[in-house]
Amino acid sequence: MAKIVVFTNLSLDGVMQAPAHPEEDLRDDFKHGGWAAPYAAMQEGGEAMANVGSVLFGRRTYDRFYAFWPNQPVNPFTTFFNNIQKYVVSTTLEEPLPWINSTLIDGDTAEATAKLKEEQEKDIVVFGSGVLIQSLMGYNLVDVYALLIHPLVLGSGRRLFPDGGVGATLRLISNKTTTTGVVVATYEPVHSNK
Repeated sequence: MAKIVVFTNLSLDGVMQAPAHPEEDLRDDFKHGGWAAPYAAMQEGGEAMANVGSVLFGRRTYDRFYAFWPNQPVNPFTTFFNNIQKYVVSTTLEEPLPWINSTLIDGDTAEATAKLKEEQEKDIVVFGSGVLIQSLMGYNLVDVYALLIHPLVLGSGRRLFPDGGVGATLRLISNKTTTTGVVVATYEPVHSNK
């Protein structure tokens, strides 16, 4: 059975919005886009990515990744994203999806995700996709949180664990610090505090 692995950048105050570039996500008049880029920490989470067989995206993150990765020079990330099976949760997209190896999930997210976990042997990673992650948390479907915690406080932005969101108790299973001060902390849920 596969695990659902959340792999995301966070500021110290829990913001996950628009880590890669300034125009990535301007919702709620967010002005800090690109905050994670100077830290170059994505490649430091390799342990959490060791057994990945597919990617699960929310619609907004899928659109952003599709606009960027297929247009990049060939490198390991370009090859990874183009070749891996991608599942996209959306009520607004229609098949066929434009990016190769992409499958639409437009029904019950919890049921479809639980079925993917049962059917697959390798892990399913979720990049970004905050709304999707919060939905999966509500159904106790997240198995691992690989959090790249950056040494800055943004003061505003969409957070991974928002006020009024689903609670959880987590157990630290590994951690390391990058040369730029990013803490790569990997957690497993112990139980839900619904």
